[in-house]
Amino acid sequence: MTKRTYGSTFGDVIKTLFLGRRSATLSILEEEQVQSPYRTMLRNFREKWSAMLGLYIFAAIFLAVFLMPIFFPMDIKFQDPTQKNTKPSSSFMRYAKELDGAVVSIDGGSVYGVGVDVNGKIYQWGTLAAKQQKLPTSTAKFVQVSAGLDHALALDANGRVHTWGNDRFTLNAIPPLLSAQRVVQVLAGHQISMALTEGGVIHVWGNTNLITIPVPADRQGSFTKMVANTSLAMATTREKEVVVLSSRETPFSYIPGEIQGRVVDIAVTERSAAAVTDDKNVYVWGGEDHGVQQIPAHIQGKAIAISAGRGHYTALLDDGTVTSWGWNNYGQGTAPKLKNIVAISSSYFQNYAIDKDGKIFTWGLKGYLMGTDQYGRDLFTRLLTGGRVTLTIGAIAVIISGIIGIILGSFSGYYGGRTDMLLMRLAEVVNAIPFLPLAMILSAIIGSRISETGRISMIMVILGLLSWPSLARLVRGQILAAREQEFVTAAKAMGITEIKIIFRHILPNVITVVLVNLTLSFALCMLYESSLSYLGFGVNEPNATWGNMLYGCNDSTVMSQYWWRWVFPAIALSLCTVSINMAGDGMRDAIDPKSNDR
Repeated sequence: MTKRTYGSTFGDVIKTLFLGRRSATLSILEEEQVQSPYRTMLRNFREKWSAMLGLYIFAAIFLAVFLMPIFFPMDIKFQDPTQKNTKPSSSFMRYAKELDGAVVSIDGGSVYGVGVDVNGKIYQWGTLAAKQQKLPTSTAKFVQVSAGLDHALALDANGRVHTWGNDRFTLNAIPPLLSAQRVVQVLAGHQISMALTEGGVIHVWGNTNLITIPVPADRQGSFTKMVANTSLAMATTREKEVVVLSSRETPFSYIPGEIQGRVVDIAVTERSAAAVTDDKNVYVWGGEDHGVQQIPAHIQGKAIAISAGRGHYTALLDDGTVTSWGWNNYGQGTAPKLKNIVAISSSYFQNYAIDKDGKIFTWGLKGYLMGTDQYGRDLFTRLLTGGRVTLTIGAIAVIISGIIGIILGSFSGYYGGRTDMLLMRLAEVVNAIPFLPLAMILSAIIGSRISETGRISMIMVILGLLSWPSLARLVRGQILAAREQEFVTAAKAMGITEIKIIFRHILPNVITVVLVNLTLSFALCMLYESSLSYLGFGVNEPNATWGNMLYGCNDSTVMSQYWWRWVFPAIALSLCTVSINMAGDGMRDAIDPKSNDR
């Protein structure tokens, strides 16, 4: 006795929607055959190109934000000031091809690289600021280069130091004493510069307010090599000892006693230090830094040189192979299988290796697809994870509002009378409550007392509880029209319970209208969440949503200079909401029989 309007299986629906009809032209019998309303709706939907485009765009976004984070996970605790506000690029290690087979010295900076060939010519690549693009004008032949955060140093064959790039904090003021001494090593660090002379003396200049590197006077004249991170420097002496150049005691100060007098090479990450001894063993001390203390067993007794980045080490072995370990967020901690390597250089998140023929091999951070934000976080991974949060909040809110709206609207439309009066007045009261002010007040009052998960749950529940009145009124109207039809009277005469009549007989006949409303409400809930996060009352940092990613761009400097920080989240949010609305509008037109005549 039920008026059934659904004549296709789920498989038929999917095939019809995505694969289309089996033939472009129908026979006379097929043309005259009565089709189910669902099949007719799908046909009308498919024939509307804007609706199909919106469906495909939303499906692509949905799959991207829910599947791609598996392959591009976001580290919620990650921050790195050396990578902040980096524009989209993939050229961090795209070295000049002229260097292949002719490289003498190579080094990586924060987001760029620099090298020199056998002819003494300097090459640069990566993301370079305007000042970094101005190479030294000297005609001297260069033999060594070193790249820092945003400045570089070069050493020529006469032992003279040259610098370019950032010239703040006296970085461009090379000490006059160096003009009378022959320099054998230069080191560009984090807003500091260092030079080691042939006589074993270290000179330091640059931003001494940020980092202080005191050099013991009694050790001057004995140094053979120097390395540095963003807080201190270390050096080796002719006695094969390690000296920590720091004004205070740190974990770096606790040098293993058994290595003093036996050190042949050293390296430092941000939290640890490593040394290679004359018996080719590697020692690591200092803080626990992304597993760097777990030295690969196979390199012990074989290591001859070591280099370090922000949180990883790379060791050169006596058989010409290399091994990397430690922080591996960009692949810098996994070295490829190489042979005949004679030199290595690691810095920040990049690695360079040179074989006996001068060929260069690289691994690590190549660049950022969508750039980085003010904390050095990859916008691409945050966009994917943030999209998943935004879509989840919108979907859960729609489910909550859908359940409430369908139940209350069905009861109100079927029973009428006092029940209808009570439920509709309740809907009007709820509809009068503004969502954004209420959510902002609750966030300010209890937001700091609950966890971030609780805050997200609160947003979803509030959205759902305040979004059902319009759906309830829509369902009520549809039920009011359907309850007077013959199939409902027949169901009552057969003694079917009223609950079954409402939800098994009437509701399936009006569900298409409900689906259209829920689809459009989904986009609206996403915009509400994004608006709340944009105003600073939604999901907080370091968790990501499209709304709070845009909130971090609420600054004229960011809008003008760091366009990628707001363009990509804005495009993602706009595409998602517009595609949902396009699909919803197409569905609304598809279920309207009169739309075929327009």
